[in-house]
Amino acid sequence: MVSQDKLDEIVRRFDYLEARMAAGGGDIAQLGREYAELRPVVGEIRAYRKLLDEIAAAEAMLEDAEMRELAGEELSALEARRPRLEEGLKRALLPRDAADVRPAILEIRPGTGGEEAALFAADLMRMYQRYAEGKGWAFEVIEAQESELGGIRELVALIRGEGVFARLKFESGVHRVQRVPETESGGRIHTSAATVAVLPEAEAVDVRIDPNDLRIDTMRASGAGGQHVNTTDSAVRITHLPSGIVVTSSQKSQHRNREIAMEVLRSRLFDRERQKAHASRAEARAAMVGSGDRSERIRTYNFPQGRMTDHRIGLTLYKLDQIIGGDLDDVIDALTEDAQASLLAEMEG
Repeated sequence: MVSQDKLDEIVRRFDYLEARMAAGGGDIAQLGREYAELRPVVGEIRAYRKLLDEIAAAEAMLEDAEMRELAGEELSALEARRPRLEEGLKRALLPRDAADVRPAILEIRPGTGGEEAALFAADLMRMYQRYAEGKGWAFEVIEAQESELGGIRELVALIRGEGVFARLKFESGVHRVQRVPETESGGRIHTSAATVAVLPEAEAVDVRIDPNDLRIDTMRASGAGGQHVNTTDSAVRITHLPSGIVVTSSQKSQHRNREIAMEVLRSRLFDRERQKAHASRAEARAAMVGSGDRSERIRTYNFPQGRMTDHRIGLTLYKLDQIIGGDLDDVIDALTEDAQASLLAEMEG
C-alpha cells in the first residue's frame, strides 16, 4: 500500500483546494479540475482510514471480557471488508491519463465492404450519439459525408461533457460487422468494417501551429452540416502542410468553420504526439491492453446471433440490439476494469 505520508499529502492538497475555491481566489477553473480529480481519491482514503479506526476500536474491545465475543464478530466483519477497500484505494491512486477529463473528437469512416460498410459506419455514429445523449453529453457533428443509401463516408463529431474521453478512449480501432446487408437480395451474410478514432480535444497550449504551415481553402458547403448553405462559400478546408493532415468543416458560419477545423487539427496533432509517446512506452510492456493500435480489429458485431465480441478482452455479450442502441456501459466498464488491472499488475510487479 501507499505510505500514510503520501495519503496525508493528498488529503492536505484536497483540503487546500477546497479552501481556495471557497475563498474565491486563484484560477477557479483550474482549481476546480484538480479538486474534481482528487475528490474520489480522497473519498477512498477516508473510507479506508475509517475502516482502520473501526478495526483498532474492535481490537481494543477484545480486552474487555464482557465485550470480547461481540468485538470478535465485529472484527471479523470489518476484516472481511478490508480487501475491497484496499483494492478501491489502489485503483483510485493509479496514474491518471491527463486527457481523461477532456472532450473528445470522434471520427468514423467505412473500411472494407463498400456501401454496407458505409451503412455500418452510420449505425456506429447513431450508437455513439445515443450513448452521448444518455450521458447528458453534447454531440456536435462537425463534418458528415453521406453515401447515396444513407450511409456515412466520413463522420467527424465533437463530444463535450464530463469524462468523455475517459469513457470513449478504448473505442478506437477497427469495428467489424457480420450481417445480411440491405443491399443483399440472396440473404447471404457479409462481413464489413468501419474504423473509429477517438481523440482528446486539444487546447491551444497543447500544440503550437505555425500559421505558415497552413493552407486554408473555402468552398461551397454541401451534404450533412451544410445543406442550408447554397449562396456562399462557407465551408473551410485546412491543410497542415508538414503532416499532410486535412480537416474540413461545413457548418453555416465560415468563421465558426475555421474555429472548428483548427480544433480538430490541433486534436489530431495532439493525438499523434500522444500515440508516439504511448508507442515508446508500449515497447517496454508489450502486453499492455488498450494500446490504441487502430490497425487491428477490436470488436465484432454479429447480427444473426445477436452477439457482440470485444476481441481485446475476450468479452462476449448477447445483447447486440441494446449495444447498437447506445447501451455501451457494460462494454466500456469491462475495458476500463481490464486496463486498470493491467496498471495494477504493472505497479505491483
